[in-house]
Amino acid sequence: MENVYEQFFFLQYSGGWSFVEAYNLPVGLRTWFVERLVKQIETENQAMENASSGRGSAQTLTSQNQPHREGHYSKKY
Repeated sequence: MENVYEQFFFLQYSGGWSFVEAYNLPVGLRTWFVERLVKQIETENQAMENASSGRGSAQTLTSQNQPHREGHYSKKY
């Protein structure tokens, strides 16, 4: 039973779920969400470690990959 409470806590703390939402999930689906959230957190932690140690990949903006900003900053009166 403690494992179930740990899942509820984890979904609330890390996933933003309410207790009622987590409680009402079918067991298999709740387990999937917990495992998927763990995977996501591990991936994000690894990306932060890589970035802080200089092993991360940098993106260079060029004229080909910049966001399109047509008329974004122009004022029209």
